[in-house]
Amino acid sequence: MNKLTHNNSRTADMIRTKSRLIEILDWVAMFVILSVLVFAMWSSAQAIQPEKKSSTAKSVGLDRLSQQLPLGLTRDGIHIPADNPLTPEKVELGRLLFFDVRLSADDSVACANCHSPEKAFADDSRVSTGINGRAGTRNTPAVINRVGNAEQFRDGRAATLEEQAKVPLINPSELGMSSYDAVVEKVKGISGYRDLFERAFGRDVNVDDIARAIASFERTIVSWDSRWDQFITGNVAVLSDSEMRGLIVFQGKGRCIQCHSGWNLADEKYHNIGIGWDSPEPDEGRFAVTKNDKDRGAFRTPTLRDVALTGPYMHDGRFDTLEQVVDYYSNGVIANPYLDVEMRRSNLSLEETLEFYSKENRSERKGLPVQQLDFTPQDTADLVAFMSALAGTGWQDIGAPDSFPQ
Repeated sequence: MNKLTHNNSRTADMIRTKSRLIEILDWVAMFVILSVLVFAMWSSAQAIQPEKKSSTAKSVGLDRLSQQLPLGLTRDGIHIPADNPLTPEKVELGRLLFFDVRLSADDSVACANCHSPEKAFADDSRVSTGINGRAGTRNTPAVINRVGNAEQFRDGRAATLEEQAKVPLINPSELGMSSYDAVVEKVKGISGYRDLFERAFGRDVNVDDIARAIASFERTIVSWDSRWDQFITGNVAVLSDSEMRGLIVFQGKGRCIQCHSGWNLADEKYHNIGIGWDSPEPDEGRFAVTKNDKDRGAFRTPTLRDVALTGPYMHDGRFDTLEQVVDYYSNGVIANPYLDVEMRRSNLSLEETLEFYSKENRSERKGLPVQQLDFTPQDTADLVAFMSALAGTGWQDIGAPDSFPQ
């Protein structure tokens, strides 16, 4: 009898917990399910005049590409430049270029070396390695769901995926080509690519179309239908007890949702969370782009979708595990004069925080202590468990071509 009473009590507790979570998640009630990625992209492309293409190149929606976007993504959440509507020809051409090592100076490195499908289109090294073993300076972010925002790179220096796709081609620590002209001549020298560019764009090879093709392919790398998505649409049983407790910490005590919000669990804004300020010369981050003092040490919020698969973490790749990330927020945040407002909210009201941050003398901020979150071991375990529920599907079906143009 005692055992039965205990089980009934536990069940009742679970029901109350789930009911509470449903109330907490009322803010996502307006989310809608789009059944396919290209339908939304097709809709956004109808208002524009596409570039000249051959008769086989037709604008398509996500259904034609057999892809879906995460639940809750609306038309406004898709970022596709007016001069680059999706077509299957561009996507397939971009896939070939993405995996082709011949785009590098020594035929040894492709985009996929740093954004490997086996590693959730990220890299499991602290920093990636380009031609001649040259190491980069920042951890490689995952390509998954980059269709959801225009600005790219951790510091947002590229306004579009097209701009981002061009940069690694001539970066000496990545593909290392001497110039964009050299890239074009190399690709143009492959007759199979000349034919594919004619089919996709109706013109000869050029660097902007190389970037357009790669960006088109990258926009189809999406993650959707995670257990989190299923939960917010009503399947409350899909999360374990630990995952549900982790969600409560995520929304409450941890205040993770202040930055990791929206359909992609990323506000796509730039924040200084203290990482790197324990070194003599911290990475300037967004400041290098804007030259705005408030952006010193700030980096774009990464998505948490599939985050359990995309370590190491932070812009310098310093943490190997999610437990280490949670421990940092719990008791390790590094104070600095440019620390994000939200990192101070625990021990000041919003009004007090904003008043403090309006002061011109930022040196005074060194005296303001950071209120650590002091997670319990159970909090940490539950948060990590919840983040495992953010693993989706879709991108796993995308891989390297069986062969390349000759």
